[in-house]
This record gives sequence, structure tokens and C-alpha cells, in this order.
Amino acid sequence: MTDLLVHPHAPDATGCVLDITPASAGWQRVGFRVHRLRAGQVVRGGDTARESCLVVLTGVADVLVDGHRFSQVGGRSSVFQDTGPGAVYAPAGTRFEVSAATDVELAICSAPGESGRAPRAIGVGDMSTAVRGKGTNTRYIRNILPEEQSADSLLVVEVITPGGHWSSYPPHKHDTMAPGHETALEETYYHRINPAQGFAFQRVYTDDRDIDETLCINDGDVVLVPRGYHPVGAAHGYDLYYLNVMAGPRRNWVFRNDPAHEWLLRPREAGEP
Repeated sequence: MTDLLVHPHAPDATGCVLDITPASAGWQRVGFRVHRLRAGQVVRGGDTARESCLVVLTGVADVLVDGHRFSQVGGRSSVFQDTGPGAVYAPAGTRFEVSAATDVELAICSAPGESGRAPRAIGVGDMSTAVRGKGTNTRYIRNILPEEQSADSLLVVEVITPGGHWSSYPPHKHDTMAPGHETALEETYYHRINPAQGFAFQRVYTDDRDIDETLCINDGDVVLVPRGYHPVGAAHGYDLYYLNVMAGPRRNWVFRNDPAHEWLLRPREAGEP
């Protein structure tokens, strides 16, 4: 089985510190790269059969997609800042160029697509937000490229989980096509931790325990979720950020909770602890 925990490496000539392909992940759809760029560095890419969502996690960049210019994309100083990233959608069949105006952390999220859509900027105002859970299960969601926005197969979302809280919890999965009940989506989790010396834990497991791994996450790690449940716990004192990229045969996020833990969602009755 493919190793589910991927650590960043030293930047290459293009600033790339993570490069996950369908082949390296052992699956069919999701690709994910992170580049840490110095001001003035340029990254180029694009594929005839893959769409991309270019997420400027921190810093400011100028983006060119087949002659469409998007200037001053981004602006955050930290992924933990209470605002959205800058993002640009690059359809399949286009070529893109990202030029760092400042130091930039860039995520390139990709999945199979068809040509014909128009490139577009995704502004902070286009990204819906939500608060999920309660108590120590509270986390904060920002939808960068949800299913309500035009794309072929990509879904992209970021989440802040406060220290000591749980996320992707109760444990849920989305690995089976069961119309109306569950969809099949591969998923990557790109983790950042504040302060950076902290850690978090993520478990990935299936009903039959064919997969059952508990992973210690450090700042900058990626966890691959080919199938199974995948809850996350942030250590006390260390806030956790993650960027999710999902794709499957149907662009729809429908999950199933682990039945053993679904009782956590039931309203408590009078007299219950």
C-alpha cells in the first residue's frame, strides 16, 4: 500500500516542496503540489486533460492563464489569518504561469477535466464560510472551489481546527458510489500548524481495517486518503490548518459517518451526561 504520510522536501529549482501525482499516490485522480517561491520566481504548468485550482495560500502573485491575466492574487501573510486565499481556476487544456510578486506559498490542485471552461479568479467573496461542530469539535470552513461553483471534478476547501479540537469528526468516509447516500472521492490533506513546532494526529481506517493507520502530522505534511474514515485531532496549544483537495467520478461530496460513532451527533436527552 502507498505510504499515506508524505513529508515536504527541500525546494527544487521551481520551489516545489511537495509533488503528489495520481501515480505516486496509487490512485486515479487527485494531484497536489506545493511551491514555496521567492519574489520574482515563476512556476509554469497546465495539462490537456487536467484542470487546476491555483491557490495562493500566502503572499501575492500574478497569474496568467492562456492570455487571461489575473493581477495581485492573494495577500495573506499566514494561512491562519482570518481571510481567504487568492485562487485562480485554470481549465483543462490551458497553460498557466504564476509569478511571485512577494514570497509566496502556492498550492496547485489538479484533477481530470475537459477543455471548454473559461479561466477565472476566485475571490474571497466567492468563498462561502461555515462553522461546523460544537465544543471541542468546532472547526472553521472556507469553501474555495465547492460543487456549487463551475469545474469538472475538483473540490477544494480549507479548514482551521483550534488546538485541542477534533476535525473531520465524527469519523466519516466517502469512498463508495451509493447514489443519495455516499460518493467516491479521493482526498489529500495539506497540514500547517501554528506554532510550527506543534503536531497533530490523523487516523485513516476502513470498516474491515484493511487500512488502519494513525499518523503523527508535522507542519507541512500531506496525508493521503484513498478510502476509509479520516478523523483529525489537533494537539492542545497548536492550531491546525488543512487544505483539502477531492475528486471522484462524480463531483459531489456525500459522506457516511462511522456508525460506531454516529451517536455523537444525536441530541442529548435530559439526564444524560
